[in-house]
Amino acid sequence: MRQGRRDGFREFAAGRSGHLYRSACLLASGDTHLAEDLVQETLGRMYLRWGRIARVDNPAAYAQTVLVRAYLTHRRRRSAGERPVGRFPDTGAVATGGGDPALRMTLLEALGRLAPKDRAVLVLRYWEDRSVEETADAMNVSSAAVRTRTSRALARLRQELGGSLGAFAEL
Repeated sequence: MRQGRRDGFREFAAGRSGHLYRSACLLASGDTHLAEDLVQETLGRMYLRWGRIARVDNPAAYAQTVLVRAYLTHRRRRSAGERPVGRFPDTGAVATGGGDPALRMTLLEALGRLAPKDRAVLVLRYWEDRSVEETADAMNVSSAAVRTRTSRALARLRQELGGSLGAFAEL
């Protein structure tokens, strides 16, 4: 029975780690090392409780919740004051598809200047396409707090982008 659980977890981890990593990169503002640490911590926490988690309706959503909470916990630590270097890695770790790389970089930089909870709410709502209730559950806050934080975070993001996004809209 134990071997079956381990195999189930390995299959889950192999299938979801890429998605978790992309979400973690967004949360960490492109800091790939922090993103790897967050994914590792998430999978480690899930492994310890895999017997119970495997019976949950949606283990993937549970993993995203664990990831966001690990990120928010990391941001509260004193050691979280470290900042990545001023440039992003050459690899396309965050977004792998078509699109404008300059636009992606501009959005990532602006997202990185937001407060951690603002960044988390935008990633959950618009990257993960979660409902207000799911986001509230993942962040351990009320639905009203998610709606308020989303509105304010979008306003801050627009302010951070200023006129720089208008140049991309004309292309």
